[in-house]
Amino acid sequence: MLRYVYFIAGLLCASLAAADDCVDCHKKTSPGIVADWQVSRHSQTKDGATCATCHGKAHKGMDDAKLAKMPTAETCGACHDKQETQFRKGKHAHAWTALQAMPTTHMLPMQLSSGMKGCGGCHKMGIKSKDELARIKNEGGAHGNASCDACHTRHTFSKKEAQQPQACQTCHMGFDHPQWEMYSSSKHGVRYLLKQNGILPETTAAPTCQTCHMQEGNHEVRTAWGFLAVRLPLSDEPQWKADQITILQALGVLDLKGNPTGRLDAVKAADVARLDAASFQKERDKMLKTCTQCHAESFAKGELEKGDEVIRQADHLLAEAIRIIAGLYKDGILEKPAGYASAFPDLLTFHDAPRPIEQKLFVMHLEHRMRAFQGTFHANPDYALWYGWSEMLQDLAEIKEMAENLREKHASFKKTMRK
Repeated sequence: MLRYVYFIAGLLCASLAAADDCVDCHKKTSPGIVADWQVSRHSQTKDGATCATCHGKAHKGMDDAKLAKMPTAETCGACHDKQETQFRKGKHAHAWTALQAMPTTHMLPMQLSSGMKGCGGCHKMGIKSKDELARIKNEGGAHGNASCDACHTRHTFSKKEAQQPQACQTCHMGFDHPQWEMYSSSKHGVRYLLKQNGILPETTAAPTCQTCHMQEGNHEVRTAWGFLAVRLPLSDEPQWKADQITILQALGVLDLKGNPTGRLDAVKAADVARLDAASFQKERDKMLKTCTQCHAESFAKGELEKGDEVIRQADHLLAEAIRIIAGLYKDGILEKPAGYASAFPDLLTFHDAPRPIEQKLFVMHLEHRMRAFQGTFHANPDYALWYGWSEMLQDLAEIKEMAENLREKHASFKKTMRK
């Protein structure tokens, strides 16, 4: 027994000595990393992680730096199994898969996609296969391994940092998902930022992103409406059901006959949308439980139902715009792009849409519709109204006028050709 204790102690000493070697060298080459590591909890516990725990032992000096392994979610899961298991079940774990599945991804300049300066800058946190990890490393983008460290920034890996709403700000902001802008300028966000600054006391009721979307620290991070505010089963209300079908067809998850496609299979596999009433209600009940920590249940239900209603009305505007452009394809006024899976404009082409009218639809869908319903759910009046709903009305008006002009030009051209 004593011999075993000496053996373990010897391994620990060797590990700590190796860590000291890493620190001595990296103090010269990357002092900021060392400073972060030295204040981390990992470095301050006797049985904590060492440099070799995450990076392996193959890297010995500057000449063999490429031999240093880059940590993945599995690396963290060796010690944080519960959190990794939750993470793998959630939407964030599928961020990389979703990025690769989007048609638009493969139209980006390499400097944006491989350089992690475009969508990959955030979507890199998703789980990747060994082949994908090898490809990323060969392309010089080893930082694309990021998963846990997207929120728990390396090398401090701070739990406290990841619990702050600013940890979400890096990704959840901007064109198609301005949740930070909505939250931080809402009453919820303002109160929390004042609480952070010490202006309001610690006992102040002020929810963060994590309060609502990571209840009790759950790393799944789900919402009831999920993927682009589409869900199954479809509404019982005839007009909304028709609008939902149109949108699902433009997203390519239903074909012209309303049958599911391979894209729907991908959505199911990633579990990023609620595809039955029970899974939707499960997430809605979790949110209600959170809301009723501060609000009456009747008030919380009413506010969430307002969000549902905004989605219904926004869907009607978007579906009308989709049908207008689909009509231009059908009547031969616009040539349908070869890459489009159906007779509908493809909402997943994003900025690769070929003409101004399709670009306008892209902006209507991904910018203004998202702002309308997300602004409502995030209790931000300006985003819901002026940056969302009002813009959608203007988008539809412009699409109608553009379609009319295109039809007039087409009719004039045909008339000229007959002469």
